[in-house]
Amino acid sequence: MVITLLVISFFASAALGGVYLITLKPIEAAKSKKINNAIQKVVPPFDNNPGDEVYKIAVDGDTLRLYPARKGGKLVGTAIETFTNKGFSGHFTLMVGLLTDGSISSIEVLSHKETPGLGDKMEKSKSNFSVQFEGKNPATFKMMVKKDGGDVDAITASTITSRAFTDAVNRAYNAYMKGGKHE
Repeated sequence: MVITLLVISFFASAALGGVYLITLKPIEAAKSKKINNAIQKVVPPFDNNPGDEVYKIAVDGDTLRLYPARKGGKLVGTAIETFTNKGFSGHFTLMVGLLTDGSISSIEVLSHKETPGLGDKMEKSKSNFSVQFEGKNPATFKMMVKKDGGDVDAITASTITSRAFTDAVNRAYNAYMKGGKHE
């Protein structure tokens, strides 16, 4: 009986390991494709591969990834993979595109677990919430929700998500201005 269970456990674990190895590369390729698509959406047109020049900045116990976008060798913007842990459901990640002067080009949501129908309205496909950041420079635009004295219109019934969203954008902006590569 024990030997039978050991044999079954061995084959089951071997099958799980095999499936993991088979799916590892496609999962990594899908993640890479999602990041590349987000980069293309948040910065002006470019002709380099921003993934080849990625650099990292450690912030608040985690790491931001900065992807410089160039056209003709000249920096046209930087896509920043940023995060917040203040969402209603915890951690979520954004791709924030900043122009060379620090103004926001565009923002895409990479991942989140916010409430469907409420917090998920931060996605462009669900509402225009993130559009209000485009063209704004956090140096002059108060990056807080209006309820807290800022300039950001919060998502109705999702103030926590709105605050978390601005937290992630502020984190990206501050990291870029302090440690980003400006040319």
